[in-house]
Amino acid sequence: MTADIMVLGAGMVGVSAALHLQKRGRSVVLIDRGGVAEQTSYGNAGIIQVEGVVPYPFPRDVGKLAQYAFNMLPEANLHWTALPKLAPWLWRYFLASDEAGQARTAQGAKPLVLASIVEHEALMREAGIESVMRRTGYLRLYRDGRAFDAAVAKETDDRTKYGVDFEAITPQRIAELEPHLTETFHGALLMPDPVSVPDPGAVGKAYGDLFMRQGGALARGEARTLEQLPDGTWQVLGEHGPIAAREVVVCLGPWSDDALAKFKFKIPLGSKRGYHMHYSARGNATLNRPVLDTDNGYVLTAMTHGLRLTTGAEFARRDGPPTPVQLDRVEPAARRMFPLDARVDAQPWLGRRPCLPDMLPAIGPVPGIKGLWANFGHHHLGFTLGPVCGRLIAELVTGATPFTDPAPYRVGRFA
Repeated sequence: MTADIMVLGAGMVGVSAALHLQKRGRSVVLIDRGGVAEQTSYGNAGIIQVEGVVPYPFPRDVGKLAQYAFNMLPEANLHWTALPKLAPWLWRYFLASDEAGQARTAQGAKPLVLASIVEHEALMREAGIESVMRRTGYLRLYRDGRAFDAAVAKETDDRTKYGVDFEAITPQRIAELEPHLTETFHGALLMPDPVSVPDPGAVGKAYGDLFMRQGGALARGEARTLEQLPDGTWQVLGEHGPIAAREVVVCLGPWSDDALAKFKFKIPLGSKRGYHMHYSARGNATLNRPVLDTDNGYVLTAMTHGLRLTTGAEFARRDGPPTPVQLDRVEPAARRMFPLDARVDAQPWLGRRPCLPDMLPAIGPVPGIKGLWANFGHHHLGFTLGPVCGRLIAELVTGATPFTDPAPYRVGRFA
């Protein structure tokens, strides 16, 4: 099999890149060892986070760092045995999380994040799934008055700097928006602009179906076999034989650095692992929008398969065995907040968020390696940013004028 371009990785980022390259007249083969949207793109909270301009920083408060280090807070879980492997990346993440670094990241993220809904809408129209988009925003819930006041102050500042909208709401308004919550909260922030979907994996598969209806090829293959032949052609071993292309785009999420290391290019890519579980609800209880329990670091949202509870970040070896202790920690809190019934899934789902130290993706040519392109490192926003970053990488690959300055996402910026 031959094509102009091969895209490695069929998650939301990869399938979106394949579609946008296809739109620009390239023949594209999308390669994955599984199906479309079956890894992190399947298991997230399904929110297109148009408010997500400001990154998740590494904490600077000494007390909170100590609590994280000893796994005293439910939103994080550290594997001490993984620390020798994680420490260099964590240190760079810490350095990039000062006030100036956060501002740089927010300015870099802004043009991508603000275009995220528009780019999803365009693909959803073409795929015939516009109706899945739920325009309800989401709620951040606060039990403590001081934490709520601090959050209001921060969001007020972010609105001034970056245009992020929010509404501070009372306990009475919370009850009107979500009448089946079973706790009383001090207050909440309604983030009105984000939208959500009831099955992010199904959205990714719909984009994959669109890609194939328009003549794209989907093949099973092993990205670790990627090699550049003497004539400059790129080749991967597929299920049915070699797959060749003039150029290749690496969209392998947390495994992307493996593909680049083979060509002696190093990039400080880490991963934050996370889990989810689906639950049924007791009686007629429903949620109208995703809700974030800020005290416990989980999101609860209504999905096709049940009420999905997604956990915070686990700092562990990327491919180590699952340790879903965070799910066990937060489930009691979720049951106090909402009338959850039985677990639906046989086992918790595990995913991996690919993170670069500055919480910006790597998008563009890999320095010094002709025909090799990167599109990965979308941290907590892979589902959000897939289509807009697919557009940007396609513009760069095809020599079109990019819709935004790609400099903040340079692949070689960590050299």
